[in-house]
Amino acid sequence: MNNVSLIFIPLLIIIAIVYSLVKKKNAYASFLKGTGEGLALFKEVFPSVIAMFLAVSLLKSSGLIDDFALLLDRFIPGIADFTSIVPMVIFRPISGSASVAVLDSICKEGADLFPCKMASTIQGATDTTIYVLSLYFTSVGIKKWKHALKVGLIADVAGITLGILLALCFLR
Repeated sequence: MNNVSLIFIPLLIIIAIVYSLVKKKNAYASFLKGTGEGLALFKEVFPSVIAMFLAVSLLKSSGLIDDFALLLDRFIPGIADFTSIVPMVIFRPISGSASVAVLDSICKEGADLFPCKMASTIQGATDTTIYVLSLYFTSVGIKKWKHALKVGLIADVAGITLGILLALCFLR
């Protein structure tokens, strides 16, 4: 597989150069134009990304996630398998990278253990709703997104619930 990527990337560059020569376009000027547009988009999107990382870091560092898991364990005894996925459930709608980090920490205990399987199912059944809305909607200038937020969070709750139910039915 590594040999394929070693050949594919230079081949892709050669194809782009040949295509630009055939179409009689200035490939370098097009590259510079695309780079400039990419930087302009980066300047628009970057503040939203920083805000999301700050929010995730604050929630994680404050210990609020751990406290919520302990609270859940007190109200529903015998839910020890579920307390390890509470951070996953909280972070999944907010940030994909944070939820992958939580998934990694859950699966380090054992990839064949039930909490890892359940967290993996939830990871695949949901999306990063708040991240998508804040990043993409603000980058294109959409200001009224409360209905999209409601629908996205309802879909996340449904995905998390179904992920847990499917894990209980088929993975235990």
